[in-house]
Amino acid sequence: MKLSPTRVEQTLRQFDAHLIPDSHPAMKQIKVLWGDHTYFLAVNGLNIVEPLERGSDDDVQAGTVVNLANWTDETATSLAPHEPESTEVVVEFDDAAGEGPDLLN
Repeated sequence: MKLSPTRVEQTLRQFDAHLIPDSHPAMKQIKVLWGDHTYFLAVNGLNIVEPLERGSDDDVQAGTVVNLANWTDETATSLAPHEPESTEVVVEFDDAAGEGPDLLN
């Protein structure tokens, strides 16, 4: 899922990671493997944020961080892909910016 710029900022405040910009040379290969998402690099490797299903009473939109690939060494120079694994990291989105319930731009 692609996140809006506001949602990217909110994610980075709650999840210690770095955004991979669309202009990054590896992005073409990454998108071939996992599709059109907003990608983040963190200590656990390559991650995306997917919508978190919550009860209809909850006004706060949220997403869960999903890990797609782990670092193969301590220098974090190479990634090993694996089946997507949900992490315990939940990102809550504040809709005060007027973006509405959708995670996309």
